[in-house]
Amino acid sequence: MNDERSAIPPVPTSTPTDRHTISRRGFVACATAAAGLAGLLEMKREAQANAGARAPISPRESIKITKLETFILRNSWVFVKLSTDAGITGWGEMLKDKSKTCAAGAHQVESYLIGKDPRNVVQHWQAIYRHAFYRGGAVLTAVVSGIDQALWDIKGKALGVPVYELLGGPTRDKIRVYGSSDDVTRGRAKACKISPRAQGRAAYKYVESPAFVQQVAKDFAALREKLGPEVDIAVDFHGAVQPQTAALLIKALEPYQPFFIEEPVQCQNVDVLADLARKTHIPIATGERVFTKWGFREILEKRAASILQPDVCYAGGITELRLIAGMAEAYYIPIAPHNPQGPCSLAASCQIAAAIPNFLIQERGTSTHENLLKVPFKAENGYLPLPKGPGLGIEIDEDKLRAQVGEPQGYPQTYDRDDGSVVDW
Repeated sequence: MNDERSAIPPVPTSTPTDRHTISRRGFVACATAAAGLAGLLEMKREAQANAGARAPISPRESIKITKLETFILRNSWVFVKLSTDAGITGWGEMLKDKSKTCAAGAHQVESYLIGKDPRNVVQHWQAIYRHAFYRGGAVLTAVVSGIDQALWDIKGKALGVPVYELLGGPTRDKIRVYGSSDDVTRGRAKACKISPRAQGRAAYKYVESPAFVQQVAKDFAALREKLGPEVDIAVDFHGAVQPQTAALLIKALEPYQPFFIEEPVQCQNVDVLADLARKTHIPIATGERVFTKWGFREILEKRAASILQPDVCYAGGITELRLIAGMAEAYYIPIAPHNPQGPCSLAASCQIAAAIPNFLIQERGTSTHENLLKVPFKAENGYLPLPKGPGLGIEIDEDKLRAQVGEPQGYPQTYDRDDGSVVDW
């Protein structure tokens, strides 16, 4: 019989003359076997404990959402926290624009989520999105995005693995990041992004003067000379440049090979963006104001950009970014996730970066977020390591977070300094 008892040998029989000797041998044999068995049992208990740490909730075990909370910080970042009856919590972030509206929108779907199993992530995405009569829009997709992140966070924690393991496993060993030019000089990154400014202002005229355009190109050339050809330098037009000026600036910058031109114009008219893309060999990037797979479909079909920048807090969360990346792969277009926000945004973006084959680079991957995390991010030599912790791979310090809750700051209100007309910031 092959069980634990068969590992203990029987005590041998003895005669009166050798009873003492044989008994001692038997005792030693029994003790040795018992010690071996104890060791095996201890190894088994340790393995079970380790398995429990990796997967605290069995896939067959019941788990329900019990509470939804939102937190609006003074810097306008919006966090959502989902609690469960298993003691596992999930965190996500929503669009920082219209932060109060996004937080209220999350509470509107609270009645749907309470009592549900959080592990049915895609089912909940579909229900929240499709049970609304008016689909899409910035606020609804922001709400879905934040909740989706929190659900994936819970699912990963319940199984004891990072989210990217649930998306098919890692496609790379580390995650390339970019930050500011200061990050480059300090060795944290080998890529950065700047804005096209001259004469002490942004490029907001319909047609900027030759002096303005030439100054932008001159400043870029100086930065290229300072950082060297091994550093990638992108230029973010921020959707604030008119098409006429955008064409002039792109042509002036072409000799210095920018990494990409980001949001050369607003995204409402994809044909205008596509026209600019056809006129230059410099990669055009866009996507931070585009949401869901349906929003990115037209950009891909019209080849209006060669780099997509969906925002995990706005475009539909981890669930939707994975689908957008799959669509883009068919067009040989890489993903560079947009990220102007906090630790959940960066963590969720990193899960996508780790899981998709067509990842290019992560925005603001140099941010440490030590003011909100128990263990900050740390980029070295232009890369972040793959997250190893379960779920999103981060742990929010709630004391630090609650200390920053307050009235959210507004966006800048910008005007043409010459005639006072409203301009994009």
